[in-house]
Amino acid sequence: MASISPSPALTPWGDARSGKLADNLSGFGRALRRAGVPVDAARMALAQRALLLVGLRRDDFGAALEAVLLSREQDRMLFRELFDAYFRNPELAQRLLAQMLPGAESRAARAQRRPRVSEALAPVHAARSGAREEEKLQFDAAMTASALRRLRQADFNQLSASEYLLAERLARDIPLPLPHYAARRLRPGVRGSRPHWPGAMQHAVRSGGELLQLPLLQRRRQPLPLLVLVDVSGSMERYARLLLAFLHAATAPRHARCAGGAALRRDVFAFGTGLSDLTPAFRLADTDAMLLAASQAIADFAGGTRIGESLARLRLRHARHLVGRRTLVLLISDGLDTGAPEVLAQELGWLRRHCGRLLWLNPLLRFAGYAPTARGAAELQRQAHGVLAVHNLGCLQDLAVSLASLLRQ
Repeated sequence: MASISPSPALTPWGDARSGKLADNLSGFGRALRRAGVPVDAARMALAQRALLLVGLRRDDFGAALEAVLLSREQDRMLFRELFDAYFRNPELAQRLLAQMLPGAESRAARAQRRPRVSEALAPVHAARSGAREEEKLQFDAAMTASALRRLRQADFNQLSASEYLLAERLARDIPLPLPHYAARRLRPGVRGSRPHWPGAMQHAVRSGGELLQLPLLQRRRQPLPLLVLVDVSGSMERYARLLLAFLHAATAPRHARCAGGAALRRDVFAFGTGLSDLTPAFRLADTDAMLLAASQAIADFAGGTRIGESLARLRLRHARHLVGRRTLVLLISDGLDTGAPEVLAQELGWLRRHCGRLLWLNPLLRFAGYAPTARGAAELQRQAHGVLAVHNLGCLQDLAVSLASLLRQ
């Protein structure tokens, strides 16, 4: 591995005269791409220019690379962890191009890394075997379903980068049929209590003035309005992205329209230390474009969690999204709140009174002996109409059945 010393004259990983700087920087860029960070040739050229300006001090070096190579807030923690692991051992500079970890590194340090970082720092042949494994997973998911069965029960937070991308693609194909209700507006139909006189006149014109049939008016059927509140704090980092992709695809207009043609009304907000409106991003038809727009709209990604203050902003600025008390609210969070518990209790009570159903989607239910002992989690447990697990693909597939059961109650 390569390392960075405080003095440029004592740097052990070479300089422009020996030709190692560009190779080391290119190897780090390849490791970032393997970890899922979008890095292209233009950014790598800009990184080289930045190093010539700031020098080779470790802090300045890392800050310069982070400024020019990152474009998404959710990649910041991954970059820092990968940077620290990549430039650790100055004695193994020849292994830099292969992105190998030093042999003397402890197992505990490797175990603490995220799966995406470990996969990005694996040798090249291991990455190729991982790609073949991903192709095998895709083949089994389509033909034998053996890998799909394994992924169905795997926790999203424990997946490697390739498995996570496959799980995200599979989650986009999971349907989520929401319950419908009878609206006040009417439409022509075969069953109803009121005659449709304009339609009757049109039929009479076609039959020479004879009224051969009497069309009826029936109430429209439309899906329940949906309000999604997604926790984007550090502990919810991987769950938030995958669940946003799932909800965007499952509630798309082509899937959510009912027989009467009424479209689903969906409003999406992300909360951490603040509140971000993701509804404009959800109007985009492409899921990847939605994720990119959402990452640009979220300013507090992977930060803290203040559910009470975020709900207060929702009440003051966006209360119109809860009109009619038919709205189905999905609050996706692990309940690890750092705000004042009395504020959370007050705002959750207001939200419960102004919506049809408040459902808490909790990824911590993956633990068999889980109990909401934290103050925020205990308040969510008390105020919510129901609690559902959303930590793997199996839970997402069962989500529609669970929603229908809770709404019937």
